[in-house]
Amino acid sequence: MSMRRRDLLKSIGGVGLLGLAAPVVRAQEQLAQATRAMPTPRIKDISVIECAPAGARLTVVKITTDQDGLYGYGCATFTQRADLVKPAVERYLKPFLLGKTTDRIEDIWQSCYDSSYWKNGPVLNNALSGVDQALWDIKGRQAGMPVYQLAGGKCREAVDCYAHADGPEFADVVSAAKKFMAQGFRNVRVQVGLPGMAGYGSAHGEAPPLKALHDKPLFEPAYQMRRALKLLEVCRTELGDEVELLHDMHERLTPNQAVQFCKEAEKFRMFFLEDPLSPEDNEYFHQIRSQCSTPIAMGELFNNPHEWQPLIEQRLIDYIRVHVSQAGGFSPARKIAILAEQYGVKTAWHGPGDVSPVGHMANITLDIVSYNFGIQEYTPFNAVTQEIFKGCPVMKDGYFWVNEKPGWGIEIDEKLAAKYPFIDSPNHLNGGWGEIRRRDGTVIKQ
Repeated sequence: MSMRRRDLLKSIGGVGLLGLAAPVVRAQEQLAQATRAMPTPRIKDISVIECAPAGARLTVVKITTDQDGLYGYGCATFTQRADLVKPAVERYLKPFLLGKTTDRIEDIWQSCYDSSYWKNGPVLNNALSGVDQALWDIKGRQAGMPVYQLAGGKCREAVDCYAHADGPEFADVVSAAKKFMAQGFRNVRVQVGLPGMAGYGSAHGEAPPLKALHDKPLFEPAYQMRRALKLLEVCRTELGDEVELLHDMHERLTPNQAVQFCKEAEKFRMFFLEDPLSPEDNEYFHQIRSQCSTPIAMGELFNNPHEWQPLIEQRLIDYIRVHVSQAGGFSPARKIAILAEQYGVKTAWHGPGDVSPVGHMANITLDIVSYNFGIQEYTPFNAVTQEIFKGCPVMKDGYFWVNEKPGWGIEIDEKLAAKYPFIDSPNHLNGGWGEIRRRDGTVIKQ
């Protein structure tokens, strides 16, 4: 019997069919590599990569281990206060972590979280996110698997996304939306400019200026409310019922106006309305929920569990859209998704241009493995970003496709990244946002 088996294998090889056994051989090699007695990797170095290939300031943490060629990347981008994240990593987390093993991701997250005593601030959370995501990248590279496999595998084949259609006038928004629909997008966020004012999400057209008591950018919420409701009416009429419409209020209305807006918007059958309230006004969600069925997405500015837990547990929102690095990384975001699933709340992670491709891949990985996935915000990567971050998520027909390579599947060209440094100019406020005021000079929430 043994001789016949050897003879059969020889004959198979002779006709060129031995390649059929290659997947089995590779699987055995991977198993052997994963189980052989190798020392657990230890953290040898932690560095920070900063670049701005598309204008937004991107921050990525790189953890290098004591095993040659084994390292990982994690997104720590906090564009508005980017200069603070690097010292948080290098001066506080790095000395705390050097020499620790890379296998205890949860233990490292919790110990880093507690080491600051005061917790849940955006600087520390983003720094911690960089470490957390880099450790997941390392573990995936060790296993020879993408991170989604380590988190339980796929719940879906690809990730449904929404694109941003905007313009100074209604016709411009409709035209932009139609272009995205022609590309295969089934979901479009629509934003229109506010003539003569600093509206959100779109350039504005010219209009006779309102008389203001200051010379700063101007905004009046009542004007924005009327303009946005008219936009939804126009888009629903012009684009039909097949496309899903989204809109970002960006917490710019007063709580009472937000309640009114949600009630008025109900008839336009939106996919969701984003951030109708600021985190300080979460209690007003009770009023919104009791008076209309407009789907609500919330969480872009959330930093800690005390903000998202009550909204999820009381079913006051329909989509949780936390900025993953703002919450501390992949590990806590995975817990948020699991908590939300128990209450019928879906995920819609924040995915703007000020998230690195590593962060976008973490978002998509969460989308792939979470049963309660809702939708993913899409922002395209320009050519330079794709050159720096090899392995960016691929967009096709309105779907993001997760990388199938080990870890996050992304390699960073650090030399090229160094050619696109942060813009250090007072006119850019070092990545921060400027001020917008009402006619009487009151600063608005942005």
